[in-house]
Amino acid sequence: MDQLVATLLGWKIALVGAWFLALFAAEHLVPAAIPPLGAQLTRQANAPGWRRLARNIGLWLANTVLSLLIVVPLTRFATEHAILGNWRPLWWRGTAGLLLDLLLLDFLIYWWHRANHRWSALWRFHDVHHRDEFLDTTSAVRFHSGEVILSALARAAIIMPLALPLSSVLAFEGLVLVAALFHHSNLRLPHWFERPLSWLIVTPSIHWVHHHAVRADTDSNYGTVLSLWDRLFRSRSATPRTPDMQIGVEGERETDLLSLAALPFRPRRQ
Repeated sequence: MDQLVATLLGWKIALVGAWFLALFAAEHLVPAAIPPLGAQLTRQANAPGWRRLARNIGLWLANTVLSLLIVVPLTRFATEHAILGNWRPLWWRGTAGLLLDLLLLDFLIYWWHRANHRWSALWRFHDVHHRDEFLDTTSAVRFHSGEVILSALARAAIIMPLALPLSSVLAFEGLVLVAALFHHSNLRLPHWFERPLSWLIVTPSIHWVHHHAVRADTDSNYGTVLSLWDRLFRSRSATPRTPDMQIGVEGERETDLLSLAALPFRPRRQ
């Protein structure tokens, strides 16, 4: 089992890393929106863009360590201790079982994401992700460590009764990272290509609206991989994405890394 976990994690890291580098390069060559106030990559170490990247990468590094110490062991424990044992029928195994698991997990993460916006206790942590005032691939890995732990606990609570195998969970986590890097990216896609694609998966034109600094739009477009859940459960925003769309949290501003870490625990305005 240790060798299997190491192999799966190795493939996940390699594939996601390659995808991140490809998108990061592409979005700077063909950007959909021009970062404001020098937020694009420059040679000035003190430029606003570098400070923003430092915040996002700092959160990502903290969560990478947290993942190795807590999330991976917790996920492994959950997959090895199914509440009802391995009750799955034969048709829910193999390739067909993997595809069904991925579909089920994407459906469940839609509701988890929606809960993070509806429940104030969860929003306190998820708010950190939305405080970013510009979107690119680094925004996809910008989360508060508290949200990472809460998500791992919620996932474990699903894994155990459904007897989800570790291979399905790690495959889905890799798929989520690939999807998130894509739909957070600042890559300009041709309209003729992105529009039909958006009927199947979440694209930047859909997810950027979710980060619009207007609360009605922020509380919409919750899908992660497939875009059908928002259409099915009537949470799709009709607002079109525009290059000058203001990104962030309505009425709030971005802050430094330490303040972001403390944000969920600070009193909120009534």
